[in-house]
Amino acid sequence: MACHFYVLHSSILDQFYLGHSCEDLNERLRKHLSNHSGFTARSKDWELVYCESYPDKVLAYAREREVKSWKSRKKIKELIEQRR
Repeated sequence: MACHFYVLHSSILDQFYLGHSCEDLNERLRKHLSNHSGFTARSKDWELVYCESYPDKVLAYAREREVKSWKSRKKIKELIEQRR
């Protein structure tokens, strides 16, 4: 089972959302776009802009925490651009 660290972007909010999941990323994105009360409920234009695969949830979560610890929008944009 592959797990993922991923980054979503909302153009309307001009914000990034960082997360991790072991489910299919298309299904995870669908859930972010559905009616719910979480952070991503604030907008319905989230798109997947970056992802990395890991062999387990522990490593995917560790990567999410690492990138969040940067507290740097610039570094997140650089990470995304490296993959393009």
